[in-house]
Amino acid sequence: MSTLRFKVVEEASNRKAVHVEIPSERPAAYYACKVFTRQKMFEYLPRETFDSLVNAIENKEPLPRQYADSVAQGMKQWAIDNGARHYTHWFQPLTETTAEKHDGFVEHDGKGGIVETFDGKLLVQQEPDASSFPNGGIRNTFEARGYSAWDISSPVFIMDNTLCIPTVFISYTGESLDYKTPLLRALAAIDKAATGVARYFDPRVNHVYSYLGWEQEYFLVDEALYSARPDLVLTGRTLMGHESAKNQQLEDHYFGAIPSRVEAFMLDLEIECHRLGIPAKTRHNEVAPNQFELAPIFEETNLANDHNMLLMSLINEVARRHNFRVLLHEKPFAGINGSGKHNNWSLGTDTGTLLVAPSKTPMGNLQFITFVVNIMAAVHRHNGLLKASIMSATNAHRLGANEAPPAIISIFTGSKLAEILDRIESGDMDEMVRMVAGDKQSVSINVAQIPELLIDNTDRNRTSPFAFTGNRFEFRAVGSSANCASAMIALNAAVAEQLTNFKQAVDSRLDSGQQLTHAIFAELKSLIRQSRPIHFDGNGYSDEWKAEAARRGLDCETNVPVIFDAYLRPESISMFTSTGVFTERELMARNEVKWEMYTKKIQIEARVLGDLAINHIVPVASRYLQVLLDNVYKMQKLFKNGLGEEMTSTDRSTIQRIAHHNKTIVDEVTRMVNARKAANVIENEREKAIAYHDTVAPCLETIRHHIDKLELLVDNEMWPLPKYRELLFIR
Repeated sequence: MSTLRFKVVEEASNRKAVHVEIPSERPAAYYACKVFTRQKMFEYLPRETFDSLVNAIENKEPLPRQYADSVAQGMKQWAIDNGARHYTHWFQPLTETTAEKHDGFVEHDGKGGIVETFDGKLLVQQEPDASSFPNGGIRNTFEARGYSAWDISSPVFIMDNTLCIPTVFISYTGESLDYKTPLLRALAAIDKAATGVARYFDPRVNHVYSYLGWEQEYFLVDEALYSARPDLVLTGRTLMGHESAKNQQLEDHYFGAIPSRVEAFMLDLEIECHRLGIPAKTRHNEVAPNQFELAPIFEETNLANDHNMLLMSLINEVARRHNFRVLLHEKPFAGINGSGKHNNWSLGTDTGTLLVAPSKTPMGNLQFITFVVNIMAAVHRHNGLLKASIMSATNAHRLGANEAPPAIISIFTGSKLAEILDRIESGDMDEMVRMVAGDKQSVSINVAQIPELLIDNTDRNRTSPFAFTGNRFEFRAVGSSANCASAMIALNAAVAEQLTNFKQAVDSRLDSGQQLTHAIFAELKSLIRQSRPIHFDGNGYSDEWKAEAARRGLDCETNVPVIFDAYLRPESISMFTSTGVFTERELMARNEVKWEMYTKKIQIEARVLGDLAINHIVPVASRYLQVLLDNVYKMQKLFKNGLGEEMTSTDRSTIQRIAHHNKTIVDEVTRMVNARKAANVIENEREKAIAYHDTVAPCLETIRHHIDKLELLVDNEMWPLPKYRELLFIR
């Protein structure tokens, strides 16, 4: 083993669990202690200001400007009382990460000193540099002005010693340059559209809310091993590495006992999450070695998304305290499960929920079916767009491999709901209003000490990218490193458009004299028939499904840059503009960013792999080749009459294979560099991204193949990088 590799593996093997300071009180006592909750608002704000702020939040209205200074003063005092020294506008640019610029609570006092101050103007609006973030050509370098503006619906919080104020980020000319702005627009659109439909069943409904429960999967790697792998450090995934003899094939890691080091890390993370108001609830081992999951309680979608983005920053900080590094890449290791971020999505009103059945009344069941069918229709109409919303250079490695759903959007309903939909499509009105989703059935396993079990009406389908799971839809195709907002923007906007169209159609029937239930029933029958191609309850991994999906007219494109075209299709532009989520200019700019980000990620991987191949792998393989050649030469000198040839036959074969792999690697790296140079001169971002996909990305796999073969041939003591068997098992 190389000296460096020996040292880092030995260091990793000697790790022990870090002691975690566990608060003496129960979680409820310190939950959200770092968040400016309504209780804190009530304590720190004048009553009139408090009432005005709460009213603005609950009614989704702007806070009157005259109260901004009062809110800022109370917020500042709370922050200082809790150790904050700075404040920042915390926003989500198009980088899949968060951004922040810290300012101190200080100004000149006019007497040669300073005074701690924070007013409404600083709270409500700031001015980041709009040209320094991805903007798709909306802002030039010499046109730098952009604005961040406070989102009152998401509570401010303290991270370390900084007051963080969740904000939107827009350009000087008003276009959104972030994820939060269009997400808020999409949530407003579905609120309006779904409320109109919900009032058919309950006139008391004032608002419909979108809810999100994300499941964050991630890998942990020992920090010493991570630091010895430049590909992990620079790209987030291993660009080379032969699979370990043992990985996940025994299925012994999933839900297994959590290693003590990992459990200490998880506890530390959970405590930090609770202090920041992130309702972390579930933790467990995932399928692949070193893979784990954290999931919270459901929250309103905007807040849930903020919490997920906050977690992705927090998890890295906590991991380093425990000598770990977190890998949020969708496919950090080849040949084993990748990581997703399942988005469990649902809708509810201020009077109840919408996706729960059975109901106690026929109209309640009709409401449930109405929303399910409209969601299916929206997903069918925009299946290509929904795929584009979760697609990236990193998620492309995961989709369709090792338990991840395929790159084809379909909906799983389960046999019971499927049967009901079939009955509605072919049935009459009386059949419709009697229909129920069916009570949970019980089952006994005939063991006296085990209670009777309640069985859900729908099973789960792990191959489905969009599955109905009882009272919600699980969008399983979302990648682990993604901002949930991308998928939630597309989904909520598409459903909002569909519900708007549905209401217009039903209202038209009502105007012509039809009864409400008959009008709804007629539209549902039509929608079920139209959206039938999106319904698939079978095995999404099978080749037969890929062929069948193409026959059904579903989007089966796998070329990532081409998949992004779905955002600019006429039906997508019409949907986004009619719901007020994006302007056409914003859509075009965002696609420029998507193509540019794809190109840059492949470009970085190509540069890193080329460097490692030429400066690490080939020289080591060549040195081992020299050892073998020297051995063959000496054996031939020592043994005569053909005996030397016989005794060195194995080494001769190895020499030939190493030489072949070395030459192929050098040739492929040269070809990859030339392909990159040719692609780099292309000015059109879409064409450049396609060139990188078609000519550069394939070289990565070819080079990897030959390096992985060398890993099996070269002396283990000489191999320069930690191997999978060392990376994948925490010691």
